[in-house]
Amino acid sequence: MGPMPNSLDSLLTADALRTRRMLIRAGALATVSWSWPTDIGRYTAAAEADGQPLGKAKSCILIFLFGGPSQQDLWDLKPDAAAEVRGEFKPIDTRVPGMQIGEHLPKLAQQSQHFTIIRSMRHADFEHGSASYTALTGQPHPLPGTNTPARPEDFPTYGSVIGLKRPVVDPVPDSVVLGPVMHQGNRPPMAGQNAGFLGRGFDPFRIVGDPNQVGFHVPGLQVKEDITARRLGDRRTLLSSLNQHSRRMARSTKVAAITRLHSRAYGLLKSSQSQQALDVEKEATEVRDRYGRHKFGQTLLLSRRLVESGVPLIQVNWSRSNADQWDTHAKNYPRLRKMLPPFDQGLAALLEDLQDRGLLDSTMVICLGEFGRTPRMNKDAGRDHWPDCYSAVIAGGGLKAGQVVGASDRMAAYPKSDPIAPWDLSATMFDNLGILPTDDIHDLLGRPFRISRGRVLRELF
Repeated sequence: MGPMPNSLDSLLTADALRTRRMLIRAGALATVSWSWPTDIGRYTAAAEADGQPLGKAKSCILIFLFGGPSQQDLWDLKPDAAAEVRGEFKPIDTRVPGMQIGEHLPKLAQQSQHFTIIRSMRHADFEHGSASYTALTGQPHPLPGTNTPARPEDFPTYGSVIGLKRPVVDPVPDSVVLGPVMHQGNRPPMAGQNAGFLGRGFDPFRIVGDPNQVGFHVPGLQVKEDITARRLGDRRTLLSSLNQHSRRMARSTKVAAITRLHSRAYGLLKSSQSQQALDVEKEATEVRDRYGRHKFGQTLLLSRRLVESGVPLIQVNWSRSNADQWDTHAKNYPRLRKMLPPFDQGLAALLEDLQDRGLLDSTMVICLGEFGRTPRMNKDAGRDHWPDCYSAVIAGGGLKAGQVVGASDRMAAYPKSDPIAPWDLSATMFDNLGILPTDDIHDLLGRPFRISRGRVLRELF
């Protein structure tokens, strides 16, 4: 799989003749053998019986906490458990009677009427790479328990499916990823971050910079001074002619995807709407301060601006690019004490801001990692990977709020009631965005794949 584009520069300088090589490679795709968990089939009949989507959401902000945050320390504390289970943090009350969260989330406690906590998420994959693929596509990885790099036959990430099924009319991206491409160690990019078998034309638009930096801008979004509007138009005309020169290439789905990519890139260059949305420095000082003068807070502020500009799916990555990561195998509590204040400030500000602007009812917000952490602390005062039970937070999009769905056992080790899988959450997200989860999408060879085999969580509507 080719490198994932980080900016418009990589889109506009792509050699049109490269599409021929991509066509040859596309023809070599192997048949994919999907391996579904044993319990997924029981939801299929119920999903097929669903009629039209129930949702009213126009946009979704997906906040991905790569590494896997500890459910016992954020959303599902167990104060009566043994010391090695309950840990150092204490629960605090929220504005919702009976709902408690971790003591280092005081601002979110005051916004609890706007969100739902799911405390019974679960799957069976313990490895970052394949579990992240599941979190970002809603599909189990065909090679679970691995860090297999991204491949052309991968199932597309959420934003790519939305771009196919619900493309925008305005010259804004169908989906935007805020944050760098995620890697596991020094390996190539992980699977689940691009358009996979839909082709590069449906890759999300990625912004890797830090909006908290003075003078933040998106590389490639501004036309160079020596290129006039006429010259830019001439370049686009020439590129279109090259793409249409060969009848065989013109009929190709791959070429159509690349043409779509180029068209979107030129649209962004000419769109003042997109450029305005990406300029966080136009925000009032008090608004920027409310989100927090840190990368996470300002990235969430940027996500809100993208919602206002009409982008359907914005993914915010809290990645493992520095020491502030959620993969707390050691020193769990010192690290969480450092990370939770900006997390609390940014997410609480986002929910409050969306509500104040009348956007929360039409904007779904999902916050989760690829899994949770072990019930017991390890010898390094950390918690290890644990997919058997973890938590997710959902807000907005017209869904019910101020509640807890599902429950874990006394150690937050396994679901006690209402187990919910990542594919159930993806089915719910698609349904809420007006996309029928039981619809098929097709790869470059025309083979059908169901968007989601999960069940729509009707209890959230």
